Amino acid sequence: MARPETSWSDERGEIIRAQERALAAARRDEHERATALLRTAIAGFREAGIEPIPLRARTGAGDSTVHTHLTGWYLTADRRIAVDPEARYYLLRVAGGLRARLLGADPEPVDAPLVVGRGARDGETVDLRDLLATRLREPVRP
Repeated sequence: MARPETSWSDERGEIIRAQERALAAARRDEHERATALLRTAIAGFREAGIEPIPLRARTGAGDSTVHTHLTGWYLTADRRIAVDPEARYYLLRVAGGLRARLLGADPEPVDAPLVVGRGARDGETVDLRDLLATRLREPVRP
């Protein structure tokens, strides 16, 4: 029985789809491992008496903030990254505008990374485990 011929573009498409599936699986694995670290850190925050606080988000230009309906812990001293009590990871940047100023804004959680800042323009990266240890020693207060 003759094997049906596949075109180069069909083969290339399958290779690309396989690479995309592998990348998505790696991202899910990283997020799950990072979330486990966040859960452990949250337990440590609570044991140390570091309670969650109301979180604010920066608007587009980053020069002003608006309230959110979130509580949690800031992970960076500049208050741009936070985690909530359910170990959801947030980049605290919102579009802003009058509506956000009046009613607040609710940023959506994103997948937690094991290396914070990877791919950012400033080139500063920090291992999530190290960042969490720093916040346990030096929490960002309201």
